[in-house]
Amino acid sequence: MNTIGSADFYDAELQRHNVRFRAVAAVRPRDRVLDIGCGTGQTTREAARAAVDGSAVGIDVSAPMLERARRLTREQGLRNVTYEHGDAETHPFPPAHFDLCISRFGTMFFADPVAAFTNICRALRPGARLVSMVWQHADRNEWFTATREAIAGSSRPTASASDLEPFSLADPAATRRMLTVAGFAEVAFADVHELVHYGADVAAASDAVLGLRHARGLLDSLDAPTAKHALDRLRALLAAHATGDGVRFDSRAWIITAHSP
Repeated sequence: MNTIGSADFYDAELQRHNVRFRAVAAVRPRDRVLDIGCGTGQTTREAARAAVDGSAVGIDVSAPMLERARRLTREQGLRNVTYEHGDAETHPFPPAHFDLCISRFGTMFFADPVAAFTNICRALRPGARLVSMVWQHADRNEWFTATREAIAGSSRPTASASDLEPFSLADPAATRRMLTVAGFAEVAFADVHELVHYGADVAAASDAVLGLRHARGLLDSLDAPTAKHALDRLRALLAAHATGDGVRFDSRAWIITAHSP
């Protein structure tokens, strides 16, 4: 069973997104790849397999996820992968070193995104590429809106600033300006319309949704009788989204591409 508490949940959730992301990243055999917000390292290891004569470095703020990433890397016999525990906004990357920077939903949470992308841009050699997948606006992501509405029992529950952090790079015009200020050129956006996977059945999907900050915070704000009704509504929603291939919700994301000058 994949739940949000499992270190592998995000890889299962984003399986269809990852296919699209990997195709655009198009890692080459000699690339030196930097993976921002690598989590348990799926995208880092995939980059390393493609960069057979190159290397891949994953960085993340979560020590437990990096511990699992290192273990999986050892088990899979990959020798051109390393992981670093840190924040890409301030981490001292070697200057003008990497040929490609990738990030699958790992760039939306910077405290100062311009500073973070400036730091990343400095780490890229001239002409290097940035490929980052981010969520589009919240109202284009059913996994966010429908689950919150089910728990709240209203069509427009109020979202806090922290709830909306995953969508901080959703506006193409604002994000293009930000990346340009940070030093990137040729910024482009490609639409990704895929389903997210929340588990094999309703029970697994319920655990997954209630592990998400936006849903758990909303549920915790309710008294016990109201919370029970909210859970009933949520389970009904998940049952309605159950398919032969698990519980799935609609989503929209961008793949952002750019170049270091």
